[in-house]
Amino acid sequence: MGNDRNLPSHVGIIMDGNGRWATNRGLDRTIGHREGASAVRRAVRASREKGIRALTLYAFSEQNWGRPGSEVHALMGLLQEFLVGERDEILGNGIRLRAIGNTNRLPTIVRALLDGLMASSKGNSGMTLTLALSYGGQEEIAEACRVLASRVVAKEINVEDISTGALRSAMPSLEVGDPDLIVRTGGDHRISNFLLFGLAYAELHFTEVLWPDFGEADLHDAITAYQQRERRFGTL
Repeated sequence: MGNDRNLPSHVGIIMDGNGRWATNRGLDRTIGHREGASAVRRAVRASREKGIRALTLYAFSEQNWGRPGSEVHALMGLLQEFLVGERDEILGNGIRLRAIGNTNRLPTIVRALLDGLMASSKGNSGMTLTLALSYGGQEEIAEACRVLASRVVAKEINVEDISTGALRSAMPSLEVGDPDLIVRTGGDHRISNFLLFGLAYAELHFTEVLWPDFGEADLHDAITAYQQRERRFGTL
């Protein structure tokens, strides 16, 4: 898959197109989500084999709770299946699992499985896989502001100590560093409230490929495009 020089350290993926994939085939949207779960497995495996240090997947946004109850239920069921079915591969390959977002909103059984696998994998030193669940970039920024404001009230820090660095340190999504590359599938060209603070200087890659069809070759294309760009971070 291309060369191993100038690899992005942290890749974020907005996994879009499951519903359209199913609709295009006259199938129920939930089947598209199931096929999308298979694409998740491929992306995780390909990223680990390539040497990507951190992979963040936008699995379920805070706004997705507004979808029909049957679809939300199906998505939670698939998440439960993923946490059970991928446990051995995650632990066997040294992957550290994390989650960002308002995970307290997840069903009890899903949250228990998630917490258990995160605890079991926390000592792993291979790739870090972060699932963005009930996540929103704006919501994360607001929560970081609340954290810093509470520290000011407690006189732990001064107002003058609130900086971009302080905000960054209060954002769980950036524990693995700012994203170097953001990939969005499905043909739309927007960020959809994903990693808003951290992607200030991220390279963006948009593809028409619907998420269930996304494979190793598509990840290769995104990484190759990244490797061909010159990142200046506002300088010359």
